[in-house]
Amino acid sequence: MDYLNDMALFVEVVKTRSFRRAAEILGMPNSTLSRRIGLLEEGIGLRLLNRTTRKIELTEAGQIYYERCSRIVEEARIAYEELGTMVAQPTGVLRVSSSVDFTLTYIAPLLPEFAELYPGISFDLDLTPRNVDLVGEPFDLAIRMRAPENPGLISRVIARIHAQFYAAPSYLDANGSPGHPQELEQHQCLTMPTMPTWMVQSGAEAANPTVHGRYRVNSVSMIRQLAVLGMGVAFLPEPIVLQDLAAGRLRRILPQWQGAVQTVHAVTETRLVPAKTLCFIEFLKEKLR
Repeated sequence: MDYLNDMALFVEVVKTRSFRRAAEILGMPNSTLSRRIGLLEEGIGLRLLNRTTRKIELTEAGQIYYERCSRIVEEARIAYEELGTMVAQPTGVLRVSSSVDFTLTYIAPLLPEFAELYPGISFDLDLTPRNVDLVGEPFDLAIRMRAPENPGLISRVIARIHAQFYAAPSYLDANGSPGHPQELEQHQCLTMPTMPTWMVQSGAEAANPTVHGRYRVNSVSMIRQLAVLGMGVAFLPEPIVLQDLAAGRLRRILPQWQGAVQTVHAVTETRLVPAKTLCFIEFLKEKLR
């Protein structure tokens, strides 16, 4: 593809009618520029320029080539400038897949600020727990609570969160407050089907109680609601229950214990993403860190 670069060099030489002036503008040695144009002519098999000690003139073939090349080079320049504008002020529809719980708790409160920073970006949000196919479906980005299994996808860590223990005052009044995580095995615990145990630690000490309860739910929002209603102990990240804590609907228990840090990932099909996608990823990293 060197001939495309040489095409741009040829156009600059013709515009300035001088190898020396063109070389100065292009920031390259005069001898290099002359050699590149010579190789271009050799590759085409026709002389494009008649050179004398005083001036440069286009041959008939050179005139035809210049008319075609100048339009191509100008279109390339315009395209480059347009893309530069997109990077400075990205536009377009950003299609994002994320879970309902994470979006409502972490992303939704940030959207007004992002919308003000980037008024040209609009959103198409798919709030489902399924792992969308970033290759086969028209998504720019997926927010996931774990790194993708597909090694071909690109994953960026945007947040690190950990869970803590909470219960409603009514539940604690009726059942007492556990003094150690292992005592949770005698309590009603609100958990997910995929979490039969809660791995927690306090400094160097670790615990892994097997939890039971009348409710197993695959929705963090539903677990929070059941906890507020006094139906059991919840194991959730603090941002999800902040309003309930402030209003006294929930209390933190076993405050010295917490779950292991869990990473949140922004997953894309490729590392080379549009400016709208990159801006949103970097914004989330900054706000959620």
